[in-house]
Order: sequence, then C-alpha cells, then structure tokens
Amino acid sequence: MGTNEFGFPLLSLLAYIPLAGAIAILFFKKEEEEKIMKTAFAVSIVALLVSLLLIPGFDSTKSDMQLTEQYSWIPSLGVEYAFGIDGISLLLIVMTTIITSIAIVSSYTAVNFRIKEYYVSILFLETGMLGVFMALDFFLFYIFWEIMLVPMYFLIGIWGGGRRLYSAIKFFLYTLFGSLFMLLGILAIYFLNANPQYGTGQYTFSILELQKLNLPLHPFQFWLFLAFFLGFAIKVPMFPFHTWLPDAHTDAPTAGSVLLAGILLKMGTYGFVRFCLPIFPEASVYFMPYMSGLALVGIVYGALVALAQKDIKRLVAYSSVSHLGFVMLGIFALNRHGLTGAILQMVNHGVSTGALFLIVGMIYERRHTRLIADFGGLSSKMPIYSAVFAVTMFSSMGLPGLNGFVGEFLILVGAFEANKIYAGIAVIGIILGAAYMLWLFQRMMFGPLDKPENQKLLDMNRREIAYMAPLIVFMFWIGLFPKPFISVMEPAVDKIIARLNSAGAMAKQNSSTENTAKKTDTKKRMITAQLTEKGMLD
Repeated sequence: MGTNEFGFPLLSLLAYIPLAGAIAILFFKKEEEEKIMKTAFAVSIVALLVSLLLIPGFDSTKSDMQLTEQYSWIPSLGVEYAFGIDGISLLLIVMTTIITSIAIVSSYTAVNFRIKEYYVSILFLETGMLGVFMALDFFLFYIFWEIMLVPMYFLIGIWGGGRRLYSAIKFFLYTLFGSLFMLLGILAIYFLNANPQYGTGQYTFSILELQKLNLPLHPFQFWLFLAFFLGFAIKVPMFPFHTWLPDAHTDAPTAGSVLLAGILLKMGTYGFVRFCLPIFPEASVYFMPYMSGLALVGIVYGALVALAQKDIKRLVAYSSVSHLGFVMLGIFALNRHGLTGAILQMVNHGVSTGALFLIVGMIYERRHTRLIADFGGLSSKMPIYSAVFAVTMFSSMGLPGLNGFVGEFLILVGAFEANKIYAGIAVIGIILGAAYMLWLFQRMMFGPLDKPENQKLLDMNRREIAYMAPLIVFMFWIGLFPKPFISVMEPAVDKIIARLNSAGAMAKQNSSTENTAKKTDTKKRMITAQLTEKGMLD
C-alpha cells in the first residue's frame, strides 16, 4: 500500500465519511428532524474539512497520482482497491464537498417529508461522487459510477415535482444504457492487456496500467473509444443524448438539481479526460472533428432552446447543455489551452450553474411557480436577491472579472489553435448565452411589480446569504486570480497532451508511410500499364 504524509489512508477516510454519516442517520427516529438535518450538515462539513487537508499534502509540480492507497482485493481477477488523485481530481473533489454541504443546508426549508431518507440519499450520493474521482481501478470505478444512480433516482422520484417518476426513470435508463457499453469497453481492455502484443501480459483493472496500452487504431481503439463515448456522452450530456437532462432538472428538488449540474454532469467530461484521451489517444485524434462538431451543435442548440423556455429551471437546464458543449470543445481541441480551459470550466460550471439552481429554488419556495411570466419588478422588493442573481448571471455569461470568462477564453484560444472555424461558431454560443440570461434577468427583476403575490415576497434571509456567499467568492476568485486553480492541474494536463502529441505524430507517420506506399504502388501500376501497352510485357 502506498501511504501519504499523514500516515493513514486519507482518501478512504474522505470517501466514507458521508457513508458513515448516512448509516448513523438511519438509526435516528423519524421525528428527530432537526437532529437529522444538523447531523447531515455536520457530516458534510467534516468531509469538506478533510478534503481541504488534501491540499497541503499535494505537490502541484508532479503529474503522477499522489496520496495513493493500494490493497489487493480480488487477486484472482486482478482487482485492487486503489485510490489516488492528481491535480484534476483534487479540484473536482474539493468542489464536490463544497457543493454537497451547500445542497444540504439549502434543503432545510425546501424538503418537509421523509427527512431521514432524503439526507441519507444525499450523503450516500456524496460517497459515490468522491469515489469516482479517486478510483484507480476500473472495477472500483464502475462500482462507484453505478452506485450514484440509486440515490439520484430516489431524489428525483420521491422529492421531485411534476412528472418526477417519468424523469427519474428516464435518467436511470439513459445512464444505465451508456454504462453497460462502457462496461463492455472495460472488459475488452482488461483482456487485451493480457495479450503481450498490446499490454503487460497480465489481467488487471488498474487504470494506470491500462493507460499504457499500445492498441492499434483499427479495430481496437476505434470501437473501444465509441463504447466509452456512449457511457460518458450520455452523462455529460452531449447532443443528441441530452434529452433526459431538462426533464431531470425540471422535476428534481433544488438540491438534486444543484448536485446534478454541479457534480454529476462532470463525471462524463472527467471520463473523457481521464480515460478516452490517455487510453485511446489515436482514436481521440481521429474522432476530434466529429466530437468538436457535436460539441458545437450542443453549444448553439442548447442556447437557442434556452431562449425559447418559459420555465426558469428548464432555461438553466438547457444552458447546461450549451456550457458543457464548451467543455467538450476544449477537451477535443487536444491542446494545452483547450484542455486547461475545459477542466477549469468544469469547476466554473459547477459554481455558476449550481448557484443559478439555488436562486431558482429560493424563488420557488416563496412563490411555488417557476414560470418567468409570473414574475417582474422583483429588484425593488428583493434587492439582495437581485444583486446575487446579477453576479451569478454575469458569471454564467462569462463576463471579464468573473470565473466564466477565464474558462471560456482558454477554450476559445484552444479551439482557435485547433480550427479557426470552431472558435467562430463557439462565439455564437457566447452571444446567445448573454441573450437568454439578460432576457431572463430583465423579465424577472425589472418592470412593474404588478402581481399581488410578488408584493409580499421577502428578501434572502441569513441562511440563504450564508450558503450563497462561498459561491460568489469563488466566482470572483477564479475570475480575478485563476493561477492557483490552473497551476494545480497543469502537470496532469501536460502529461495527457504529451500522450496525445505522441499518438498524433505516430498517426501522421503511419499516414505518410501509407500514402508513400500508395504512391509507389500507383507508380508501379502506371509503369506496368505503359510497358504492356508498348508490347514489352505479356
């Protein structure tokens, strides 16, 4: 087992703190609602504090996995219990613990039945999310990946609204469908690694070992990339696999939407970065134009559909399709600027869109409607709310000085380096993003306060200000001083780009050799034909 400077398995401790808290809450009586809520929040805060302990023990100059833990689990199958993190994982883990704590405290007045089961589901979900970002064994990764489906299914199906059962089943089936193809891909590389021609000659599920596979583009990388693509593209979700997302967001409780947008959607983009690029580098280069094309369609389509929405929550849901299209565009720019911007934008989207869903939840608790037409003139009645809304809106739009700008700028630079047309189309998405967010803000905050129900609304209370404050701080911090966030991921990004560059050079060399062979063959045929024509050959 690899240990860290703390002398004990810190990652395992972090991963199972929420699970231990969920098990403890199961023993509480249903009537002890306040005790349950306080315990759930306390557990999430402990997990947050432990995640912050990872930072001093992390060396941001190294690209290798750190704070690793490794135990033999099922040796006959080559399965290990292995945890470890790099700079990419670290950012997403800390974001997970922060957003989960905020989601729990935001639920105090929003959920008023089956309190015990609700907080158990959130804490159980947190363990699943943390495990995905830490796992260094594919068997272990897949377990955490699938575990997340269950609590999110219940969060939507029990505490959601509208067509909650339909949305919960749709979310579950879509994600499970993609996961099964990913499982087939995992099993395929497991067996291919046992072939000395391609791998180490051993049966192993170790992610670090399987990243060293040397598979030819055809047929292996081509088909295996597509298998993983289905699993991750549905989770992102990329166009045209996005249709489950607006329904799930619309019908999920506020905390469910915050966790879904803030963390769960990043599982898909994380999968592309962690697995597709390093394990299938030649396929990633080969599929780059197709992936970029789907990302661009998602950017423009998501923004256009958001413009047509009448429900605030549905508008924010479609904005996620557009914003995650930007993340995918950055990933498949396959260069340093694009990938750095994509990972930073994963964090930015968690902060900004998580905050937007919290803002929608606040107004829904007060008015029990999410229709944009039911509001107007709220800035005169709710000045603090409108100010927080404005900052979050500008953050989502990518206004300079706020977090969204840095991520989008790096992605556009990367896209421009890859293909100038990609960058030009992506700019359209930014313009449309500004249009639907400004339109939403103008309709809700300005104009006459003419509806009697809105005249009785109360502004944000201290609890709401307290849980929104950290998100606002991060919006300005990343926007004004992004260096700490970028520097921690740079070594891991450079390692992935080096692997891609090596594969790209090999692909060019193979292509050049193939073209030379074709030209030589064509020349031989021409000479043979000429000689035959002159009667010099039979």
